[in-house]
Amino acid sequence: MLTVVAHPLIQHKLSLMRSVETGVKEFRELAAEVSMLLAYEAMRDLELSPTHLQTPLQEGEFPMLSGKKLALVAILRAGLVMTDGILSLVPAARVGHIGLYRDPLTLKPVAYYNKLPADIAERRVFLTDPMLATGGSAGAAIQFLKDAGAQTIKLMSILAAPEGVAVIEAEHPDVEIVVAAVDERLNDHGYIVPGLGDAGDRIYGTK
Repeated sequence: MLTVVAHPLIQHKLSLMRSVETGVKEFRELAAEVSMLLAYEAMRDLELSPTHLQTPLQEGEFPMLSGKKLALVAILRAGLVMTDGILSLVPAARVGHIGLYRDPLTLKPVAYYNKLPADIAERRVFLTDPMLATGGSAGAAIQFLKDAGAQTIKLMSILAAPEGVAVIEAEHPDVEIVVAAVDERLNDHGYIVPGLGDAGDRIYGTK
């Protein structure tokens, strides 16, 4: 299932990210802010249970998070900035990392690093990758999470291409995709058009 979060604040910040005039510091800050706002939607279905508390005036039952604990898993390297933004909302979440890079010739993902919480099977997993382009890296990361025992996975991306969405929906129909926007297409080099360029390069100031 695909969810596009069309909130005005998200769309405004995404437009700033698209601009070639936006520098590294501002781009990184915007990416973290958009990620945090996306998390509100992605985590809308978290379970709550009544908890007994004492307010300054009286005792009562009030809703607090319950159910499965959370894990934020970043696809390196660009997914890190999203995870950092979301941690401000759920600081108790465990963090994992999956290192993948795209072969420039085949456009296929190549794994180089994987480190997940030991109890990943007992957690709701939010996988972060700013750009869902070909879907190769995200699809491979989702499969790695499933192989490690993860049962509930949501993919969070700032920007997606229709081709990438189609790949994830075909390979992992049980995984919800939460994005800020779906752009027109991929170009011949596998970049999202009109897009915002290479998210990793713009976050870290590399070329």
